[in-house]
Amino acid sequence: MNTLSTDPRIDRLNQLLPAVHRMRDADQKYALQALLRVVAEQVNVVEDDIRQLYRNWFIETADDWVVPYIADLIGYRAVSDTGQTGNVTTNEGRTLNRVLIPRREVANTIAYRRRKGTLALLELLANDVAGWPAHAVEFFQRLGWNQNINHPHPDRAQTVDVRHVGKLDLIGGAFDPYAHSVDVRRIDSQRTVGCYNISSVGVFVWRLKPYSVTRTRAHCVDRLCPSGYTFSVLGQDAPLFINPVPESDETDISHELNVPAAIRREAFAKHPEHFYGAGKSLAIWVEGWAGVDGTQPVPVEKIVPSNLTDWQYLPPAGHVAVDPVLGRFAFPADFDQVPRKSVRVSYHYAFSADIGGGEYARGIFDPSPREIEAPDPTDLTRTIPQTVAPTVYRVGLNQPNIRIGEALNRWRKDKPLDAVIEITDSGVYVEPITIRVNAGHTLQLRAANGARPIVRLLDWQTDQSDALTVVLCRDSRFTLDGLLVTGRGVQVHGPQRDKPEDPRDPICGAHLIIRHCTLVPGWGLDCDCVPAYESQPSLELFHVRANVHIEHSILGPIQIHEDEVKLDPIPVSISDTILDAISSEREALGAPGYDEAHAVLTIRRCTVFGIVDVHSVCLAENSIFTNCLNVARRQIGCMRFCHVPYGCRTPRRYHCQPDLAAQAIEDQLRADALANGDSAPSDAAVEIAKEFERLRVRPQFNETRYGLPAYCQLADTCADEIKRGSDDESEMGVFHDLFQPQRESNLAARLDEFTPAGTDLGIIHVT
Repeated sequence: MNTLSTDPRIDRLNQLLPAVHRMRDADQKYALQALLRVVAEQVNVVEDDIRQLYRNWFIETADDWVVPYIADLIGYRAVSDTGQTGNVTTNEGRTLNRVLIPRREVANTIAYRRRKGTLALLELLANDVAGWPAHAVEFFQRLGWNQNINHPHPDRAQTVDVRHVGKLDLIGGAFDPYAHSVDVRRIDSQRTVGCYNISSVGVFVWRLKPYSVTRTRAHCVDRLCPSGYTFSVLGQDAPLFINPVPESDETDISHELNVPAAIRREAFAKHPEHFYGAGKSLAIWVEGWAGVDGTQPVPVEKIVPSNLTDWQYLPPAGHVAVDPVLGRFAFPADFDQVPRKSVRVSYHYAFSADIGGGEYARGIFDPSPREIEAPDPTDLTRTIPQTVAPTVYRVGLNQPNIRIGEALNRWRKDKPLDAVIEITDSGVYVEPITIRVNAGHTLQLRAANGARPIVRLLDWQTDQSDALTVVLCRDSRFTLDGLLVTGRGVQVHGPQRDKPEDPRDPICGAHLIIRHCTLVPGWGLDCDCVPAYESQPSLELFHVRANVHIEHSILGPIQIHEDEVKLDPIPVSISDTILDAISSEREALGAPGYDEAHAVLTIRRCTVFGIVDVHSVCLAENSIFTNCLNVARRQIGCMRFCHVPYGCRTPRRYHCQPDLAAQAIEDQLRADALANGDSAPSDAAVEIAKEFERLRVRPQFNETRYGLPAYCQLADTCADEIKRGSDDESEMGVFHDLFQPQRESNLAARLDEFTPAGTDLGIIHVT
């Protein structure tokens, strides 16, 4: 969309004309107004540029491209081993530059130099340079040694008190209070790392970010415990995380409440008021229960911190048992104590990045506005072009529509060309949804910023599918934005035709857009995050002659049903997405009953668990395929900076793994043999060495089950060829745009610069 054409200053030159000239211009179909708009656009550009030139003098208001120049003025130097700066004309390049030269670090460089050598500065650097909350530790204070009786340090580490359960839970972590014996290994060793040495300083960092869920419905697990609930609406056990509280003074050392750590049972039992309540880490609202005001959270006095493993404990009357480690809570078993009305919760979960929907700022997706010919108010015999905004139907509490179906009925009745159905809260919507987008119309079903609504599809009909069904007609557009869909998948159909399709009409101009959504892999989860229906697809496309765009989402398998004989393949573009077939042996993208899906795939910065079978690949880059990617036409497109297993049928590959690692070990073996004067290694020896390299560079993940905090996060033991294997030396896969290798390299260099003299420093990943 051209922002200049919507600038309110666009007609200011025309407004300066005398009224008589504007009237004569109206008689000439506004030719003069159009000319003055062109002139005004350029005047606005010049004015805005002059205004920004002044703002560029200050680090707080300067454009991103100016930050390196301001940094150079104060002697700031970028770290060389973090890679080259990105292209400022692309969003990805600008994001990379913000990581390589953080604006906050440049702004505080002089202040950092004045505080060089202090422990609190290391935590501040971790937050400003890498964006990671941190806790710094001088490990010599955690060593067990005999103190001088004249200079005791009662605040330092002590021997283990086995009766103090709360402290035992902290052993080995960032806030360990106990003394340890000396470990002579260095904390910055490239082989084996040891922490507890006199010269060691450690910076514990939390890479997972906390995400809030506000006033959503809890999930009753009545099949396991009639009065038991989970905070997650999907019903899985998921740890609750702390909503960090800012430190009162930047010179203070952080504590457990200042970092996004998982809530411990012992900490919650000791001080539940630190974690529970409105605006804190978790809260529970119950309507019409035990005399509690349903508009306010259950009082903290009625919360009983508990261990609800196997649901073996139930609280006394008038109380609620809460287990933050499993994300469970339970009411008393008495009939009059079980809630009969709404049970809502607020809590925080952790994840790596802003994908899959959530209460984060996504940015509203708005296509270019539609222009129509409208009557001229000064002369009804003429028309003028006018921009028409989409019609918005809002759904949620205190909104005109309580249910999605009500908004859809109004949309069908009004029949606007462009419409938006916006859900304004994080509620759970249990209703069947069937949508038909007529030819030339557009519809967005989206969540408002700051909301994460859940669409829960049930088994409504015994003789028909209960999926969220969408029918796309010619030149129509449907957008699904910011939703979590569970219980069933999404089915998209093309229109019913009275005559066969024309093979010369390859694409009908329709668009299907899925962004920032989660179509739960396997349709649902049990308490251990095991999918309910492992073989069921999350997205099915039936004869959809449309362009398919998927971005920043989490999906289960995709199935495409198209006519492979008469029609050309449809274009499918996927970026920044997790495609999870649950098992690497299942098909993540394909067509049931056929060798491959009739689609041309473009895939960027994605992680795929499973097999991909498509007609062809236009481009695959910076992505991880845990199993084969197979194409019918290898001569089309290319793969670059990806991991794809050996032996797959792919288009030509460029800088892909494990090809590079295997070729490198072969070259090394032959070069070593030549240098030592030995005979060339046998083909069998070379193949064995190459197979070991293929195993070494295989991607390793902390978790591969959806619903767990570290889902799809690369493990620390993963090979550097994967962790730094993309075209800009970031990691391959869905979390490429986090630029975590660059963050860590940048942070390590800055910490080394400001660490107290004579110490060794190491960065320790907590999450």
